[in-house]
Amino acid sequence: MEPQKINKGDRNKIYFLVIVIAALIGTNAYLFFKDRQQSERFVTVSTEKDKLRLEVEKIEVELDKVNALNLDLNEKLVEEQKLARVKIEELKAALEKNQITQGELDKANTQINELKTFVKNYNDQIIQLQKDNIFLKNSRDSLQNTLRNISSKASNLENENANLNAKVKTAAALKLQSAEIIAFRTKSSGKKVEVTKSSTAEKLSVRFNVVPNQLAEKGHHNIYLRVFDPAGNLLADEGNHFEADGQDMQFSHSIFINYNNDDSTYVIDWANPKPFIKGIYTVILYADGNTMGKAQVELR
Repeated sequence: MEPQKINKGDRNKIYFLVIVIAALIGTNAYLFFKDRQQSERFVTVSTEKDKLRLEVEKIEVELDKVNALNLDLNEKLVEEQKLARVKIEELKAALEKNQITQGELDKANTQINELKTFVKNYNDQIIQLQKDNIFLKNSRDSLQNTLRNISSKASNLENENANLNAKVKTAAALKLQSAEIIAFRTKSSGKKVEVTKSSTAEKLSVRFNVVPNQLAEKGHHNIYLRVFDPAGNLLADEGNHFEADGQDMQFSHSIFINYNNDDSTYVIDWANPKPFIKGIYTVILYADGNTMGKAQVELR
């Protein structure tokens, strides 16, 4: 049987079908590779966004570390940090967008690199500020220690001066060398007569000498008397007050003497506002805030 011959029209149809099939295969291949490239492009963009977002968070953490130091930042550093945080918020908002172009990613990457440089310089300034603060603190502590030492020395010197002044004052105080008391009454003629009985006594006369003292101030000194009766009662006017031996006291009588560091004898007469009674009367003398000494007399 002879083989069947294919006519020219059928052959053209076969060629057309082959071309159509080849075109479909090419189109499918193009679409496949295009989709694959787009898929890979999406993955690349998403990964880049995550990477940049992480870099932004790292920068923000670095700034938070600075604030955790509780340093007293100057106005320049505070303003620089405010501007950086504004830029961080802008970048975070941009990276949160669903659609972002490669150009926007490149711009964000550039801004992040600028922020990295800023944070490095900012941290360098903070480190220097810490060093300056430590230096100032050490200087302040050293100055405070010096001031404490000076204050302590001044206080010690003041105490020494006070002790020295107290010693000088004590050394310069007037002290009784000798003292005697006599009781007397005055006759109608004006003559004073010494008595020994309480019933006839009108006044007490204290005669005393002062120990020679080169340190004692020459000139007038106020002498205070405190008179105690045999029962131990102070015979004094309530309005008469003076200070001696660090205490406020009442005195019975006071006079001025002119001290010249010699053997002068001084006399003080005191009139009893009450009748004298039997027993021992005690007189204590004071000068310049110190006790000079005492003397006694017994009346029968």
